[in-house]
Amino acid sequence: MRFTTERRIGDGVLEREFTLGEIPGILWTPAAASASAPVPLILLGHPPLGLHRMYPRLAARAQQAAADGFAAATIELPGSGVRPRWAAAEQARADLRRVMEAGEPVRAEIIDALVLPLVDKAVPEWRAALDALLALPEIGGPVGYSGGVISVGIRLAVVEPRIVVAGLFAGSLVPRVMFEEARQVTIPLHVLLQWDDEGNDRQVALDLFDAFGSKEKTLHANMGGHTGVPQFAGEDAAGFFARHLR
Repeated sequence: MRFTTERRIGDGVLEREFTLGEIPGILWTPAAASASAPVPLILLGHPPLGLHRMYPRLAARAQQAAADGFAAATIELPGSGVRPRWAAAEQARADLRRVMEAGEPVRAEIIDALVLPLVDKAVPEWRAALDALLALPEIGGPVGYSGGVISVGIRLAVVEPRIVVAGLFAGSLVPRVMFEEARQVTIPLHVLLQWDDEGNDRQVALDLFDAFGSKEKTLHANMGGHTGVPQFAGEDAAGFFARHLR
């Protein structure tokens, strides 16, 4: 891990951009974090739209985490932002746009082609980033995962024992094989669902929530579309992480 920039943002939060090999990322730490007082960590998941485009929302989530005493970090997903594209993913995205614009149902093979290679590539990168982040003296764990892509969060919850809690954003583009993996998830979960999300099949989201094997799992459903998440939903998610990571 090599830090490339450093600056202070709201309330003294230290924001540092880094590269892990060729993977860009950002780390935010609260002002009080130090080698003598290391803080827990939240990994901030996001859709494959690029860190530059997602930055305002990621920074806001990171500042909330810092206010609660946690570090937060994110990395650029494979095939998005400044990272090289790969042909299969580009074709899957084109197929998805075509069927959605035509008002056709999204076939399982399109979902699999779009999501499964991303999960297979992204999860080892997240784990490598976690290795590097936990080696920093000011970060001590425990670790949570927050956000989407929900299939990435599912796989991480199954294979990464250092992640002890997860807050997931419901989405309907979930390969059927991920339902089997969801049954293996046992950590506490807080799942956010926008009830009228125009790009989300509500029943698929409910079925996936039902499949999770966690004894503690909460579905936080709000009226409104994809971008209509109320402020209090974020506050409830923050409370969930505070309860489990402190």
